[in-house]
Amino acid sequence: MKSNESQVNLGSRLTPKLRMVDFPNADAIVRDGLLTASRPEEAVDIMLVNPPTPDGELWIRTQHRVGRRTRENMVWPQVSLAQMAALLHPVYKVKVVDCNAERMGWPEFTKMLDKYQPKYYLTQMTAPTLENDMYGCFLAHARGAKTIAFGTHITPIPVETMRPYPSLDYALVGEPDLTIRDLLDHLEGRFDERSPEINAMLEKQDPSYKPSLNEDGSVNMLGIKGIAWRREDEIVLNFPRPFIADLDDMPIPMHELLPFQSYRMPLIKGPFTFIVTSRGCPAGCTYCIKHVSYQFSTRIRSPKLIMEELWALKKLGLNNIHMYADLFTVNRDQVIELCKLMIEENIQIKWTCNSRVDFVDEEMLNLMGKSGCRLISWGIESGNEQILKHARKGAYPDKAERALRWAKNAGIMNWGYFIIGLPGETEETIRETIDFAKKLPLDIALFHVAAPYPGTPFFFEVVENKWFRPGTRWEQVDMDKGTVLDYPNLSAERLLYWQKRAFREWAFRPGPAFTYLKMLLYDWSTMKTALNVGMQHLFWSTSDTGAPVGGAS
Repeated sequence: MKSNESQVNLGSRLTPKLRMVDFPNADAIVRDGLLTASRPEEAVDIMLVNPPTPDGELWIRTQHRVGRRTRENMVWPQVSLAQMAALLHPVYKVKVVDCNAERMGWPEFTKMLDKYQPKYYLTQMTAPTLENDMYGCFLAHARGAKTIAFGTHITPIPVETMRPYPSLDYALVGEPDLTIRDLLDHLEGRFDERSPEINAMLEKQDPSYKPSLNEDGSVNMLGIKGIAWRREDEIVLNFPRPFIADLDDMPIPMHELLPFQSYRMPLIKGPFTFIVTSRGCPAGCTYCIKHVSYQFSTRIRSPKLIMEELWALKKLGLNNIHMYADLFTVNRDQVIELCKLMIEENIQIKWTCNSRVDFVDEEMLNLMGKSGCRLISWGIESGNEQILKHARKGAYPDKAERALRWAKNAGIMNWGYFIIGLPGETEETIRETIDFAKKLPLDIALFHVAAPYPGTPFFFEVVENKWFRPGTRWEQVDMDKGTVLDYPNLSAERLLYWQKRAFREWAFRPGPAFTYLKMLLYDWSTMKTALNVGMQHLFWSTSDTGAPVGGAS
């Protein structure tokens, strides 16, 4: 006992000498030092970021589309970031960083954050890249930046997306372009620096618009439309912001801020970029994510202003353009006039676009071919009419075959996208889709597993019928390497098996094989494209499918 007592007494005698209050307040010294430190000359007001990819592979991500790994080795231009930069410049000093295009990993990107020390950090978020994107927010937030996110994942579920990630300060819900400008103007108190054009856009977008300020001049965050934000431990979702009334009011995106020499598309020699020709699509496809952002409204840009942007890109040395839209051919008059202007002005560019098989005609396609259109990507989805009806596709196999033959006759290549695993799918209907794809005059065909993205009717149907696989994570909503679907008659493993098999059966035939050979020989930069597309689907084993390797069953 004496020994124990002596130890207690010894401890009590030593304790006062070890009290933390006797040490200087290091927290205060560090805090004051950081707050008074001058920002470097390279520091920016806002950094607009396409972050490093989750696995080092190339990913396709745009403002109002899904995120997925690219089997085609495509590198997609981040024109949405360039568009928002144009709305912020010159009042705010901006920096656009496209880590995907520049194959930049997290260590290098972290050094960029340290170099440019942004006050605000803006990033896109998609379901398959969610935690990866949030990691970028964490790194920026740890360096003192206010973090902001936009995109097709956070728009339908802003509160539940922000809740588990305290490093995210704000969400831009819906169309983000004017929202980011309005938010920064409020946070920085820079209303007086707005140009007449910005003021006119805000008033045309919302006739009742005025800065959201309290009587004492402080910011009333509740009045900034189109955002979700944190009020202590609460996440507040404000009223939605109306769409931009007239796309012609938008400034030309600052394409010069993008690493456009790194952007690539199969069968296109050299760099390319996007021109946004319209927003929105009137079709009612239940699986389509674009309606989450733009619902069923359709707004188009004038052909004259599109031509101005084409000439600006021509001066930058860009001769390959993708006409980026939810549905490029949504307005026939716009397409016809644009094609005629390209021919009359002899701009001599090569361009690509997307379309639906029920939104074209033979005359339009012939004019598109004459004006430089080289390739159209079509959402064909399925060869089974009942599957298409259930998905409210509104475009059936007979129309697909007719439209693709018109395009082929006009000298335009056809790129077909198919979906495996829409509601009602069976192994027999998948077989129909594969056989149908083989009949079509396609230069490239890609098969994806259906993905129930939050906010789509397909998502709610999957929830209602309990088709989500147990233990689902958003990162598994990947149309190429994973799936969250588990139907009673088609397990996740079988869906992935049929996806790989569909591509293998379609691609390893003389015609498609020759196309991939052309891709290999067309341009050295596309060599990896051909190899990636083929090799990723050449090998598939019995280990996870229970199916024989190769051949038809």
